[in-house]
Amino acid sequence: MAEGEKIMFPNVLEVARQLIRERVTESETVIDATMGNGNDTLFLAQLVKDKGKVIAYDVQSQAIEKTKARLEKEGVAQHVELRLASHEEMASEQERVSAIMFNLGYLPGGDKDITTQATSTIRAIEAGLALLRKGGIMTIMVYWGHAAGEMEKHEVESFCQTLDQRRFLVLKYIYINQQNQAPFLLAIERRAE
Repeated sequence: MAEGEKIMFPNVLEVARQLIRERVTESETVIDATMGNGNDTLFLAQLVKDKGKVIAYDVQSQAIEKTKARLEKEGVAQHVELRLASHEEMASEQERVSAIMFNLGYLPGGDKDITTQATSTIRAIEAGLALLRKGGIMTIMVYWGHAAGEMEKHEVESFCQTLDQRRFLVLKYIYINQQNQAPFLLAIERRAE
């Protein structure tokens, strides 16, 4: 580090992406469990390139449309499967994956009454953990500054605390001096089958 250079804390999204970059190779399959506006779908598509595959889920057609347009503009749509379905539908997937990304809450710019829900999110996390290969990672961005988000936060954290430490490592990355309900990251690494 150069003299006088400042060390900056990475934001939670940067940490999630770095954890994924460290574990994913170009030829692997990855999942965006909550497509939203397609930011993570695009990130994953650019990471696995045309040798890999991205599967992305969302329950809103608006998310599919925005994501499809973004992927086509960037020239990566050909190796992405967009699914108009709940993230818990990933239980039907058959192949192992190296990474799964979640962004809990509501679609930015969309209907704030349509949010991820604790019960279906926990089922999706369970389904995703069953698909995750050894050394793979699941990142869960928890946005809890709304009524449904606060309940989901508590239930998802409680669930993650029960995961067998011999099979999974769970990290929580959070700023503890924020006045508002700042988003935080849960990251789950599969250690063993």
